[in-house]
Amino acid sequence: MTETLSPVLPPDVEQLIHVVAQAACERGFRLVTAESCTAGLLASLLTDIEGCSHAFDRGYVTYTDQAKQQMVGVPKHLLAKYGPVSAEVAKAMAEGALTRSEGDIALAITGFAGAAAEGEEPGLVFLALARQPRPTEVREEHFGDIGRGAIRLGCLRVGLEMLRRSIA
Repeated sequence: MTETLSPVLPPDVEQLIHVVAQAACERGFRLVTAESCTAGLLASLLTDIEGCSHAFDRGYVTYTDQAKQQMVGVPKHLLAKYGPVSAEVAKAMAEGALTRSEGDIALAITGFAGAAAEGEEPGLVFLALARQPRPTEVREEHFGDIGRGAIRLGCLRVGLEMLRRSIA
């Protein structure tokens, strides 16, 4: 059971967190996160499981374009050309987080966790998983206008499943 958020986590998300953390511990993987729309929620959950914290290297909360550039090295031209909510930026976030850490696997999440700007799609999220020497995997999710909490939970489910498959 996670300690800080357990009362509010859906059982399937809590189970996935445990599966991922325990598998990372058993296989000696160190995990890294680069989160925008989830604002560090995944990192918090991965460090909440007693006995598995050594499987987590670090988390970057890259909520702004400037943070994406400074913390994980997303090139300014990618942000200008594709926008912060894009496959290209998610991929750059994951690869930058992996490069700038001591981790073995990095997961990045960027998207609209609530109402999007005019002309943008509410609930559009991109997730990317970087693990050397494999090619970076990018997923596009359309959660819809279901609210910030529900979108963030959806991001956790997809991201944890991506991590689970990568570690297995």
